[in-house]
Amino acid sequence: MKAFRNGLKVGIPIGLGYFAVAFSLGIAAANAGLNPFQGFLTSALANASAGENAAFIAIREAVPYIEMIMISIVSNIRYVLMSFALSQKISPETGLIHRLLLGFYLTDEFFALTIAQEPYCDPCYSYGAISFAAPCWALGTALGIVMGNILPARIVSALSVALFGMFLAIIIPPAKTSRPIAVLVILSFVLSYLLSRFSSLSDSVITIILTLAISSFAAIAFPVKGGSHEE
Repeated sequence: MKAFRNGLKVGIPIGLGYFAVAFSLGIAAANAGLNPFQGFLTSALANASAGENAAFIAIREAVPYIEMIMISIVSNIRYVLMSFALSQKISPETGLIHRLLLGFYLTDEFFALTIAQEPYCDPCYSYGAISFAAPCWALGTALGIVMGNILPARIVSALSVALFGMFLAIIIPPAKTSRPIAVLVILSFVLSYLLSRFSSLSDSVITIILTLAISSFAAIAFPVKGGSHEE
């Protein structure tokens, strides 16, 4: 219970942040034609803002299922690497159910909380954070859909920009401290604009192509140098 309460304390600010982002995500879901229950269920089963936003764009454009599967894999592939790292922070005695639950609720924020625990992560600590943050994520999406269907079109359009603000908040800090990342961010902006402006490809296909191409280019042009375990 102590671990659960400690997790709940750190989960409250995360949940409030989730609610704000999910509200904007709900507006994107409304533009894709989803109703509040569908939006709630989507966010309850998929804890990924970028992945859900990409899926809503794919739904709105009525892309083929195979394209929707590809865009979901590409936008969420980082969670595979996070899972590898997270597995090292779970005690060998931890049961399968706990491992599945921790993997299901693996997000950037929960990963940061879990990976910081020493020596191992107590699942109850993560459950405490999840118990508040996860409902905020699902309810925020549903409320965003409701308000997206009620508010004037201009206000909905303005609120939709908030989701892009979240992505900027993710990429700007590392771009300011790393020149290779800054170059890649600018390159992605330019190529994304050119492809959307001068090609007939859908947004989801453009995302797939650029993600694979730019990440491959980055691995070749800016390889991460090996170092000690501490580094």
